[in-house]
Amino acid sequence: MTYEAAADIGIGSKASVTRSALLERSAVIDLDAVRHNVRQFVAIASPASVMAVVKADAYGHGAVQVARAALDAGAAWLGVAHISEALALRAAGVDAPLLAWLHTRESNFQAAVAAGVDVGISGWELDAVVAAAREQERPARVHLKVDTGLGRNGCTIEDWDQLVGQAMDYQDQGLLRVVGIFSHLAVADEPHRPETDEQLTVFREAIAMAEDAGVDTEVRHIANTPATLSRPDSHFDLVRVGLGVYGLSPFEGATSADLGLHPAMTVRTLLSNCKKVPEGQGVSYGLNYRTTGESTLGLVPLGYADGVPRIATGGPVRVNGTNYPVVGRIAMDQMVIDLGPMTVEDANALKGAEAVMFGDGADGGPTADDWAAAASTNNYEIVTRISSRVPRSYVNELATGPAAPAGAVDAETAAL
Repeated sequence: MTYEAAADIGIGSKASVTRSALLERSAVIDLDAVRHNVRQFVAIASPASVMAVVKADAYGHGAVQVARAALDAGAAWLGVAHISEALALRAAGVDAPLLAWLHTRESNFQAAVAAGVDVGISGWELDAVVAAAREQERPARVHLKVDTGLGRNGCTIEDWDQLVGQAMDYQDQGLLRVVGIFSHLAVADEPHRPETDEQLTVFREAIAMAEDAGVDTEVRHIANTPATLSRPDSHFDLVRVGLGVYGLSPFEGATSADLGLHPAMTVRTLLSNCKKVPEGQGVSYGLNYRTTGESTLGLVPLGYADGVPRIATGGPVRVNGTNYPVVGRIAMDQMVIDLGPMTVEDANALKGAEAVMFGDGADGGPTADDWAAAASTNNYEIVTRISSRVPRSYVNELATGPAAPAGAVDAETAAL
């Protein structure tokens, strides 16, 4: 792809991408895809609101850019894991309601309170947040988290009444406001499993206990992407959508297209080399692969330092409309595809050709799901681990197209 051709489709705008980033390697993020996906979830979740989860630099897509696109498309809240992530969004001018829920003793609760960041509370954090509120002379906004069965963060149901009582005492003193009650689901991506019903039962019990203690929340939330899609009874006041914002499916056996979602990230580069080799040519460290006949090897300048899983031999790379599996071991900076037999002239012509590791899967192109299968992992990990050595560039930073009307859902999603 030439720079001029990229500019014709919007990739090469000066505000989005440099010439060097385009020509070397890049993760191209289509923000219209993000907007489309958020509109889908806004329609599905209504009348509940949508929190777009932009932790881990928006699953590798760029937190500030994705946050702005998600808010453009109707997301009412943003969610992150760490306070530091929330503060970076505030520094970029993002002033939407924002929740951070994973803390340590060294977390900067003072800065969170000062910046109007909502703080998730599982127990021990409560006193630290109250101390920050006193220091800032500003009430903290907190969401109390109950562990309904995941076994990670959150207060156990046995200790819940005590936590709620302490929080309400502090609220009565004007030191905080209990804004929300929340939890997280363990197996919502496996809709047939009974544990989700069990967790929802515990969550409803926790809500009832909190209400009996006088809590009047703005939002109750437990649904993640798969629950938002498959469990309307889990929506409550707010759903937290992570993976779905980026157009990826949380379900085994259901593609993004099946769910009416558009994958937002395309990882692409240019072939560094292309050469004819004889039968029996070994490839990469360990020489675990050898050509079965005279062939042509293409060198792809992406490796595990760029976030390609080292284990993912066999992952597909698309060149000139054909998917080729990676052969031999994936190295730190590079991997090899076997292009089959071709003339010297044809091999030379492929030097510098665009090589797509994964994208939206259009016309049979490779997807993050394909690489997840090759690496025996999930699509979350594939997009999130693409390293900062792969520059991000953005398509459609300005919103295009109308917002979906309330209740509008793609036909594929409606059929779920």
